[in-house]
This record gives sequence, C-alpha cells and structure tokens, in this order.
Amino acid sequence: MTISVSEETVARMRHWRHALHAIPELAYAETKTAEFVAARLTDMGLRVERGLAGTGVVGILEGMTTSDRAIGLRCELDALPIREATGVDYASSHEGRMHACGHDGHMAMVLGAADHLSRNRNFAGRVVFVFQPAEENEGGGRRMVDEGLFGRFPVQSIYAVHNWPGLGEGRIAVRPGPMMARFDTFDFIIKGQGGHAALPQMLQDPTVAAGQLLTTIQTVVARNIDPFEQGVVSITFMHGGQVHNVVPDVITIGGTVRTFDDAVQDKIESRLKALAVGLGQALDVSIDLDYDRRMPTTVNTIREAEVAQRAARSIIGADAVDTAFRPSMGSEDFSVMLQHRPGAYAWIGAGPLVQGAGLHQSSFNFNDQLLETGAAYYAAIVAEELGRV
Repeated sequence: MTISVSEETVARMRHWRHALHAIPELAYAETKTAEFVAARLTDMGLRVERGLAGTGVVGILEGMTTSDRAIGLRCELDALPIREATGVDYASSHEGRMHACGHDGHMAMVLGAADHLSRNRNFAGRVVFVFQPAEENEGGGRRMVDEGLFGRFPVQSIYAVHNWPGLGEGRIAVRPGPMMARFDTFDFIIKGQGGHAALPQMLQDPTVAAGQLLTTIQTVVARNIDPFEQGVVSITFMHGGQVHNVVPDVITIGGTVRTFDDAVQDKIESRLKALAVGLGQALDVSIDLDYDRRMPTTVNTIREAEVAQRAARSIIGADAVDTAFRPSMGSEDFSVMLQHRPGAYAWIGAGPLVQGAGLHQSSFNFNDQLLETGAAYYAAIVAEELGRV
C-alpha cells in the first residue's frame, strides 16, 4: 500500500467498531452512537457539528495548505430491528436491534481515516466527514441534503463505501454508472366486509383477494418486463386478522420494487395499479394501492469513479480492483447525495458469502480485516483529490 494507516489506528478502529456494534440504534434514534462518534472526532481535533437530520454528525478537518477544495466522506449511523445471533462477546446490548449491515464497520473506517488524516494533514483543502442517520428505509441522506448539508459544508465531491459479502476479501468494486437500484415501496389495502368465519356467504372476504393478489403480483415482472431488463417485486409483509373464527375487514400487503430504468419502473407501478382495480372488481372488495418512489438509483459520476479506482489501485493493486461487475438490486440513499454532488460509491469485499450470515441477517458480523483497507482507501481518495497524505 502506498498509503497505509498505523497499527495504532488499526487497533483503535477495531475497538471503536466493537464498541459501536454493542450499542445499535434505529433510524433517528442514534443518540449514543452520535455521541460516541462526535467524541472521537473531537479528540482528534476536528471541528464537529451536530443536529443535521436530527442525529447526524459532521466533522471538518482542515489541511495544512489553504484551498477552496473540499471533499466529503460519508457513512451511516443506524442499525436494524433484528435480534442478534452472532454470539460475539461485544454483541448488541440493545434487545431486538443489531448492526446487521456493517454500519458499525463503516463508521470505524471513516473514523480511522479521520484519525490518520488528522495526524497527516499535508493536503490542500478540507475533508468533511459525514455520519448520516437513518439509511435503512427512512431516508436520512435525503433529509441531510434537504436540511442544508451541502450549503453548510460545501464539497466538490463525495465518496462512500459498503462492505460486500460475496466479493473477495479486501477487493474493491467501483465503476462509473449505476451501482445500486432505485427503491420503491407499495402497500395494498384490501377492504371488504368481515364477520363470522362459518358464514362466508354473508361476507366480502378480503383474504381471498389477498391470496389472489399474492400470486398475481409474481406475474408483473415475469410477464410484463422484457427479460433483458431488470426489475424485482418482493412482498415483505401481510397484516390482517387476529382470531381463527373471524374473517377480518381489512388486510394489508406491502413490499418493495427495485429497478434501474424509468420505463421499467413506470410499467411495474402501472401493472400493480391495474391489479388493484381488476381484482377488486372481480372479487367484490376495495383494493387501494399506495405506491411510493423513495430512493433513486445510485449512480457514480465518471470522473469520481476514476478517482476511486486510482485510489483503490494505489493501496491494493490493479488486480484487486473490480471495474466490470453487475450492479446490485439493493438500494442506497447515498443516491440522493449523488444527485446533488458528483461522487462514487464502492464495495469492499467481505469474503465468501456464508449462508445465514449475509447482510440483514441475524448472524451477520462485519469483517474486521476490512478496516485497514477501508481507512487507507479513504485516505488515498483524499490524496487523489487534495494532494499527498
């Protein structure tokens, strides 16, 4: 590695990661996490601003040479509502919440970069460290932008990374163009006339409509979208009824849609609306559809993707940098930041995907071997953008 972080910084990152792992907090409730991050940044001598998007933290580090150049490095504060099953001695101390996506590791890598850069300020300009709340579902990135992130902390470009199980350990994948899909949600509200389960002839049964809808939704991509296009429609929950002998009045079915192309997104939304109308009429119930286009596609700009590739090659070598890979159907609200500033989102390989221990699973645990690579990668981006570190 042409840029390397010290053994002391690596040890600190591991300690920070484990401490953060033990205190997972959900969207906009990341108070202890934000306090921890702010305290570490303050200890490093950074100027720290808090309160953007509620629990957001921003650290500002000035280089040794004055310049109007500035770049942003972003990570996420929030955890997921999952009961942890890793068995590690630093497991979640908050019942029913855990860092099942690696945000604890992402924070530690950005803190490690801040630690390294605060001791090696031989760059020109400013580095803005953005610790964003509520990445999981709740749009903390959009809220930070809406509340003035780039007005208060002007940057010319912004970068982020995510650990990626299934990609070779320590490899970095980054390229221009789409990295992750857009994220839409839908809720079908099926309203009928419930009642005694032994008297179906007197009811307008929403459960029958729900069953038909569950099956028919699966045809939307399979029979309406060109096989060479990409689209995913997944049902993620169904609510309705409480007891065995009462048919409910209302059943709700919800899920998510992932796409890259505008026309595919439009087609899927249109077909879901048609299903609501058609099945409602056929089965004598009311079906309303609430469709929400939440997050756009995560798209890397050409120049910044090339900066990220050069930075990655400088620390891990050209053979370990993936530039030709399939984008993920997952989504990221970093996409909103990329709509307002050029930048690049990269994956850092976490090694083989272990069944039951992937992202958003109860046995997932961030791979500490990535911490050094992640911090060095961020430092290398600073070197590319602002000068030598």
